[in-house]
Amino acid sequence: MSNTVRVAAPVTLNSIVDGPGMRSVVWFQGCPHACPGCHNPATHAFDGGVVTTIDEIIDEVTKQPWRGVTISGGEPFMQAEALLKLVKGLHALGKTLWIYTGFTIEGLIASVPLAREILTYADTLVDGPYLQECRDPSLAFRGSTNQRLVDLKEFFDSEAI
Repeated sequence: MSNTVRVAAPVTLNSIVDGPGMRSVVWFQGCPHACPGCHNPATHAFDGGVVTTIDEIIDEVTKQPWRGVTISGGEPFMQAEALLKLVKGLHALGKTLWIYTGFTIEGLIASVPLAREILTYADTLVDGPYLQECRDPSLAFRGSTNQRLVDLKEFFDSEAI
């Protein structure tokens, strides 16, 4: 499993807009969705950003006293092996994890082989592409009404029914 990952920028250490409470944010580089109106178009190019190690990201995140970590991008699931290693490491440290994706959870599980395993280490998935025609600035932690906040424990518990 790869220990390197391409990220858009250094870890954001003090975010209050990418999930509940004070959080650190890891910005993965590369996105196939290229949603018109995306708030982070600099993360779209797959050859942009910088390469770093999962260990360096975990070290940076653990310098902060808060538990919340958000993984965004770009599209984190395009680097699924690195994402899996990152979420395993952060989960083991007791971090609460939010992941943003332009896929729906159903599409993600169907098309990304490691997605189901990755999601078992996270708490919340913000899913769906950003759609300008569904933009709603009053929404918490998402930009358009088609995007969902998926409680992953509840999602996987309901699958067993």
